[in-house]
Formats: sequence, C-alpha cells, structure tokens
Amino acid sequence: MKKNWKLLMEIFFTFLKIGPITFGGGYAMIPVIEREVVNKKKWIQMEDITDVLALAGSAPGAMAINSATFVGYRIAGISGALAAMLGVLLPTFLIVIALSIFYLHFKDNPKVEAAFHGIGPAVVALICLAAYKIAPTAIIDKTTLVIAGLTVVFLLFLHIHPVIIIFSGMLVGICLVKIRTRLGGHTRIDGHKKEVG
Repeated sequence: MKKNWKLLMEIFFTFLKIGPITFGGGYAMIPVIEREVVNKKKWIQMEDITDVLALAGSAPGAMAINSATFVGYRIAGISGALAAMLGVLLPTFLIVIALSIFYLHFKDNPKVEAAFHGIGPAVVALICLAAYKIAPTAIIDKTTLVIAGLTVVFLLFLHIHPVIIIFSGMLVGICLVKIRTRLGGHTRIDGHKKEVG
C-alpha cells in the first residue's frame, strides 16, 4: 500500500512539473511526457504513448488533461489517472488565473505582445517535434502513409471536422485489417513489427 502511494505521488509530481511548461496544450506536452514518463521513469513505452494520444485526441475535452489522465491510467489505473489529472490541472489552473489578471492590466504593453509573438513559434516547433517522434510508431507501412497523407489533405482543403477524421481512420483501419486477413496477408500493428494473422 505504501509503495502504491509513493507511485501515485510520483505521478502527481511528475505531471505537476509537466503542466506549467507545456504552452500550447496537449500536443506541445508530448515531447515532455516522452522525456519524463518514457525515458526517465520508464513507466511505459513510446508505442503506448502513441495509443494514449490517439485516445486523448478523440475524446472530448482538453488534450493536455486527456493525455495526462490516460497516461496516469496506463501506469496505475484509476488512482493513477486522478493523480496525473490533478497534477497537470492544478498548476495550469493557477497560472491561467494569474495570467488573466496580468493580461487585463498589461495587455497593451509592447513587451507582453512581443512575448506572445515568441511563444507561438515555439509551440509550433514543439508540435512538429512531437509529430516527428510519433510518426515511426504510427506510419508503419505504405497504407498508413497514404492514410496520413489523405488525412492532411482532408483537413487542409476539405475542412472536415477532426472527430469525423478520427472515426473514419478507425473504420478504415478495421476494414483494411479484415481485408488483409481474408486475403491471407499480415498486418503490422505497431512500430515493433509485430504481426497478426
């Protein structure tokens, strides 16, 4: 029981540390989660992070809170989910309140405007880094590459809602696996080259 509480406190403080440094929401926090949860703590594998992010992106709510909750659940069940959610939510909540008060008083200050101009590109860079690191575990063959390419086209030019894209991806994935299985083929299910019949 003591060990369980120790793990929960570790999860809480890990996400308490992640929360304030992830400007731009959940996608910007992916590299930080990877460094803390996968590389340092070795609680879960990078492939698990990919699955978690797919779930977090398709569930309603803020990406950062969903990601933290799903990662916490993967580590220590429901109590881990609560610890991670509270850890990532508490500093963010307090910072948003402080920034709201600050912004009302200093919104016309040129230095504040300059700071926001600097934060934007940094967030884009973090999101690009996250995409680069997740790509090898998500794009595993020509089919998944085509799906990813078509998804980008649909999002950019047809302006299809992301929720429709996510559910369409799920349906396409299920159909492709069934078709390949009936034709006697094999489908790689992750970046570790596992195969299913």
